[in-house]
Amino acid sequence: MTARRTRWTRRTDRRLPIRSAAAAVAFAAGATACSAPSDGGKDGAAEAAGSVVIGVASEPDTLSPLLGYGKDGNSKIFDGLLARDTDLELKPALATALPKVTDGGRTYTYTLREGVRFSDGEPLTAEDVVFTYRTILDEKTNNTARSELDAVKSVRASGDDTVVFTLEYPYAPFAARTVLPIVPEHVAGGQDPNTGDFNTQPVGTGPYVLTDWSKGEKLGFKANPHYWGARPAVKSFTMAVIADDNVRATRLRSGDLDGAVLPPNLAATFQKDAGRRTYRARSYDFRAVTLPTSGKVTGDRAIRRALDAAVDRQAMVDRILDGAGRPAYGPLPVDDPWYEGGIERPHDLAAAERILDEAGWKPGSGGVRAKDGQRASFTLYYPSGDKVRQDHALAYASDATKTGIEVKVEGATWEVIEPRMKSDAVLAGFGSVGDPDFGLYTLLHSSLAGDGYNNMAHYANPAVDEALDAGRRDQAPHRRGAAYDRIQQALVDDPGYTFLTHIDHLYVLADRWEGLTTQLEPHEHGFASGPWWNIEDWRPKK
Repeated sequence: MTARRTRWTRRTDRRLPIRSAAAAVAFAAGATACSAPSDGGKDGAAEAAGSVVIGVASEPDTLSPLLGYGKDGNSKIFDGLLARDTDLELKPALATALPKVTDGGRTYTYTLREGVRFSDGEPLTAEDVVFTYRTILDEKTNNTARSELDAVKSVRASGDDTVVFTLEYPYAPFAARTVLPIVPEHVAGGQDPNTGDFNTQPVGTGPYVLTDWSKGEKLGFKANPHYWGARPAVKSFTMAVIADDNVRATRLRSGDLDGAVLPPNLAATFQKDAGRRTYRARSYDFRAVTLPTSGKVTGDRAIRRALDAAVDRQAMVDRILDGAGRPAYGPLPVDDPWYEGGIERPHDLAAAERILDEAGWKPGSGGVRAKDGQRASFTLYYPSGDKVRQDHALAYASDATKTGIEVKVEGATWEVIEPRMKSDAVLAGFGSVGDPDFGLYTLLHSSLAGDGYNNMAHYANPAVDEALDAGRRDQAPHRRGAAYDRIQQALVDDPGYTFLTHIDHLYVLADRWEGLTTQLEPHEHGFASGPWWNIEDWRPKK
């Protein structure tokens, strides 16, 4: 077991050159990107100066926190009781201070900030907080992240400005769960949370309000006139939804975008562009192949172990990510304080072949192994337009072929992939920041198998379930650490996923604003994370 546990030391400014993870300052690069179009003249120039257009790869399915939007913070429309700063430290948001914790960690009390109003002008009250949490906890609400609030026994208001949470058991990271956005009961309370207009016409307390949403094209935002914090210098911004990486890069280069999230190979093409900067964010975001236990081939543990040995993770980092990442030997990054040292697996084709031989998978026709008449062949899906996932999938298939396992790679939309997740492999992305419970429980616990995108591999290991429950319910760091060590060791012996890489996120932006930083990021990035996580704090360069 590794020594436990020093806190992750992090830099405040994470703008790093593409080829140097040690550098602390972003490199400069090329022609200045244009801002949002205007009508011209003095007023138009002022409008353009205060507007930003950003290219992202995807959009949310909903903008309602009741269904999971913004649950990890950084929503521009909403605020939580707490928020995170650049270094992911918790700070007050709608609450006046961090919670008062009593009853051995079972009671959390928050006092609300005075004078906060929703974007429609109505005041925030404790009842809005109660309504938000109770609705999410209601089994009739289609929120697949409900298990993250498993510890909550009750939530109640004490007057207009105090909220009290009572937990079923002491849950060490509970305060971090209260970055969850608060919605107004007077608006959302009269609607079905699953189908109501609030999902696309949200009302919140955040620094911006939604002005328009053209599904699959763009979302527009403007400054909230009722915002309780400082008035943003960026008066409006647009998130342009551009699924194809190459198209996003082309539009950025043409000046159609002020900034964009890009894969490493495309971000590198802007390296010499004066007037743009590339920002590099470290992340918990990993790429992995789901290996469903119900699959005729992937259900065999020997196949899963052989693939784990066959994959060349370092080559993927070097060739696909251009060095902007790290090999992944599990869901936690190798530099995470909770990572269990010693679980690293080298690229070892001989070991993979030995595992298959011992399990009865014998060489067959066309170089593909077979066992009891079943060929060692399966399909691996990746989302179309995602070049990084496509390259991971092709490299994975190439490594597998060398051991006699045939992996047929296919690109498809999520509408096509989702119904197939139970039986077919998927090149997936996951990763949550803040606490190991946040990402591991939904990834691995058998109770969540097939629950939306939770536990996509339908992984079921009683020892892992027991350790996940122990890590969630214990407050002692050393016992929690031991539980997460057991989980990481179990994934070596009984993998449900082939973990490939932890990727760094790269963003290229016009260099005309100050105050841009990046955080340590989760899997979900581009829309909520990125240098625009604090866009309300940006100021024009002088």
